[in-house]
Parts: sequence; structure tokens; C-alpha cells
Amino acid sequence: MKYLFSLATISFLILSCSNSDTKMTLSGQVKGLKKGTLLLQKIEDTLLVSVDSVLVNGDSSFEFSEEITCPEMYYLYVRLKDGTLKDDRVSFFAEPGEINIKTTLKNFQVDARITGSKNEAALDEYKKLVRRYTSKNLDYIQENFEALKSGNDSLVAAITKQQKSLIASKYFTAVNFALNHNDYELAPYLMLSEVSDANVKYLDTVYSNLTPKIKDSKYGKALESFIVKRKNE
Repeated sequence: MKYLFSLATISFLILSCSNSDTKMTLSGQVKGLKKGTLLLQKIEDTLLVSVDSVLVNGDSSFEFSEEITCPEMYYLYVRLKDGTLKDDRVSFFAEPGEINIKTTLKNFQVDARITGSKNEAALDEYKKLVRRYTSKNLDYIQENFEALKSGNDSLVAAITKQQKSLIASKYFTAVNFALNHNDYELAPYLMLSEVSDANVKYLDTVYSNLTPKIKDSKYGKALESFIVKRKNE
């Protein structure tokens, strides 16, 4: 898709938030991790960089203290004792306050349970809403594969039409969710990460309805810049 957007491209923006309490205390446990290093990372200047690390040696509990000037996505990685970096990672919406992550080494990303972040809680709610679209799309992919094998061109065309309708429904769900959460940093983030190739008028509608605080956030300003870019193309 022409307008797929990478959040990494907007990380160069120098942004600030008005929240005076900027400290995040991130604690948790990785069940099964005996020795290794936990890496706290985020995107800076288009690169994923480590901002802190904690050595684990026998105790699978961990704690980080990080200044969060503006809520944004952070990532938790594990480097095993032999230096191997696990392929999966835990992404979470970092924000000031106490956040807790409990997971397992075996299923590091899938088993992650994150509490304490209001943006993360809203993101979980959104994921539940769109899960049905993902499931239905997998059904369409399988049906399309079978139709192609049998050479049924008319069925392939019908399935393709249904898939396009499904995508449109998913986009409207994202837009409506963002409009209903216009005082969350998650709202502009969803527009950039989930539906950046949607009609620009929908992106503009969401941005126009953001609260002043969210418009001034990292993702709020990034969305504003992205909309200007889209309109000039």
C-alpha cells in the first residue's frame, strides 16, 4: 500500500509533553529467566536503541526507572546469558507512573500481561475489537487459495471484494476508536500505525478532534506532519 507509515520516520521530532510527573517505574517478572539481561528500548532517530538494561542472575524479577517526557511505545527484550537476543519482544505504551509486566521466557511476547498504563489498557481493548477482522481475513485467505486452485475466477473476484469490505470495516473501527479516545496518546498512534494509508480525510477528522494536550504529544505532532505530507502528494 502506497501510504504505509513507519513510526520510525517521525522519531527525529523534538517533542515535549506538559505532564510534570515524568517518572515511570517499570517492574515485573520473567518466569523461567535465570541468567541474562533485560533491555529497555525505544526508537530514536529511526533506530531501535537501548535506554537501560537490567542484569538477571537467579532472580527473575526486574525493575527500571525511566523518565518519560511523553507517552510512547517502548520495547522489552531479553538477551540470554550466551549473548543471544530473543526474536520476540514485549511492546508496551510507556507513560509516567507504575507499570508492571509479567511474562515467561518460553512465550515472552504472547504471555505478557501489562498493567498500569492507561494507553496500553486502551490498546488491549482495541486489539480485542479488531481480532474478529483478523480471524475473518484468514478465512478469506484460505477460501481464496482454494478458489485459485480450482480455477474459479468468479469466486476469487467475490472473495477479493469481501476482503476489501472487511479492510474498510477495520479502518472505520480504528477511526471510531480513536475518536472515542481523543484524550489518549494512543489515538494518533493508531492512525499512524494501523490506518496510515486510509483516506486522508479520516486522518484529518481524528486529528481535528484530538484534545490540545494530545495534539501537542509526540504522536499528535507526528500525525499532523503526516497529514500535511499526504495532502501535498
